[in-house]
Amino acid sequence: MQTSFCMWHGLTFNGLCRVLRCQPRLAWSYLPRWFSIAAMSVVNSLENVAESAINGRRIRNSSIRHPPLFILGHWRSGTTLLHNLMALDTSFSYLNLYQSMCPGHFLLTEPIVAPLTSWCLPKTRPMDNMPLGWNVPMEDEMAVAVDCCVSPYLMAAFQDRFELYERFLEPERWTDKEMRRWEQSFLTLLKKLQLRDDKPVLLKSPTHTFRIPTLLNLFPEAKFIYLFRDPYAVIRSTLHLRRTMLASNSLEPPHGQTALKDTLELYERCIRRYEQTKQTIPANQLCEMRFEDLELDPLEQTRRVYEELQLSTWDEAFPAIGEHVKSIRGYRKNDYTVDRELKQQVLSRFEWVFELYGYSQ
Repeated sequence: MQTSFCMWHGLTFNGLCRVLRCQPRLAWSYLPRWFSIAAMSVVNSLENVAESAINGRRIRNSSIRHPPLFILGHWRSGTTLLHNLMALDTSFSYLNLYQSMCPGHFLLTEPIVAPLTSWCLPKTRPMDNMPLGWNVPMEDEMAVAVDCCVSPYLMAAFQDRFELYERFLEPERWTDKEMRRWEQSFLTLLKKLQLRDDKPVLLKSPTHTFRIPTLLNLFPEAKFIYLFRDPYAVIRSTLHLRRTMLASNSLEPPHGQTALKDTLELYERCIRRYEQTKQTIPANQLCEMRFEDLELDPLEQTRRVYEELQLSTWDEAFPAIGEHVKSIRGYRKNDYTVDRELKQQVLSRFEWVFELYGYSQ
């Protein structure tokens, strides 16, 4: 289902040209979205120029003084829950929805534009009914995707064109130009977040699960939290994500029936990639967690993160996190049934994952 608001409204005119080079299959029903994105791309470009004129020197001359903390895990593995909990710790900075949509000019425009436009946002996220607003913690991958388009989140625009976006999962497959463009976009985003709020940045995006060596090369002292979840639950929830979040950001009509095939492929590549590269993370910089444990006792599991990663601010963060845990006790996550055929496909392909993470089959 199309909505009036999508992530691609954050594109600049240059970004729109990059997306058009992907040769989208244009359809009449999508023309209103394309026209509104094109109009916003001009506005974003002008606002980017203004921000560069006012803040460009400060951004260029700044440095990233605090190693980030990355929350890793496949989509629908509980990363959002932990991200929301830890973002309540005021010793961290985090990227919010407005900044992820407007990475090129949020330092300049957020204080004015965000309050005036909050009415146009959906009240909840389409995939899980969690509250939505400009200030909610958001994935940094969205910001990089609209800023430079070197991102597997091109899947949101072209959801059934796996060959178009899958290579952006692994940095080793990027061209040198693409790597420079991604690195400049990502590091500029972090510089701007620390200019706004001089604290370690809490980052959450499943795509970072594929980039551990690259992230450690940029930030040798970065810390990581990895969440994993019952494969049945992950696959069925990810399929729902594709039907909602991807559909609401698509720039062309779906062409094939590839959702299940692509989901299974991405899940396998994500788990294998993490298991192959996690040994590059120093022991005191990584904490692993079962989603089911986090869901059962979020306060204790969050405390464990602070202890294992030697984060010193638990006592200060505890009151706010504790209050939030109380407020979400009545929240009911979506319940999806797994038909016999899907269950058999998941089990036959991922028996090794069930054994690796200790889930019953």
